[in-house]
Amino acid sequence: MTNRSSGAKRLSLSQQAHEILKKIINEKDAVIDATCGNGYDSLFLSRQVSPLGCVYSFDIQSMAIDATYRRLQEANALAPLKLIRAGHEQMLDHIRQEDCGKIKAVMFNLGYLPHSDKQVITTSKTTLMALNSAKSILADSAIMTILVYSGHEGGFDESQAVQRWCAQLSEEFEVDVLQSIRASAVTPQLFVVRYTASNSKPTLDR
Repeated sequence: MTNRSSGAKRLSLSQQAHEILKKIINEKDAVIDATCGNGYDSLFLSRQVSPLGCVYSFDIQSMAIDATYRRLQEANALAPLKLIRAGHEQMLDHIRQEDCGKIKAVMFNLGYLPHSDKQVITTSKTTLMALNSAKSILADSAIMTILVYSGHEGGFDESQAVQRWCAQLSEEFEVDVLQSIRASAVTPQLFVVRYTASNSKPTLDR
């Protein structure tokens, strides 16, 4: 894993995730917002893949689903959207078979929904399940962005779990970690996981 500071770009980590994904997403692509929250990432993804692609947006909370729908409706960006009220650990139950192995990007914005019940949070257990599910359906040259927050209850444990998960990935994956120039133990971190099938070494017949 490579650690980098985000200070020079003067962009938030969310904005940096968008800038990174812009370079690889095209119309017709299938992508996933694993934690749609207030809909900002879903709107970004919808604009990238519209009108022929597909955005799978997951959240366990009805208010998040409603907020995302309203945001994309106001932006006239609903066409590629598939809103799914379910935990992201259940994503394999909702992704169309024809899109498995073709997912170009997956975005995770962990923690809790802003301006809502802070007791409803993503957890290490379900997040790791979701990360493993997402990993299994990526297209070649796909990217996963994982924005983690350590400052809330349970956040530090989840952040550590994500870091360990990234560290054990095979050589098909490259991981960068972006953080604020004023990084501390509780500032957010953005894990950028790049999948390239060609990075794997062929197995020699014996």
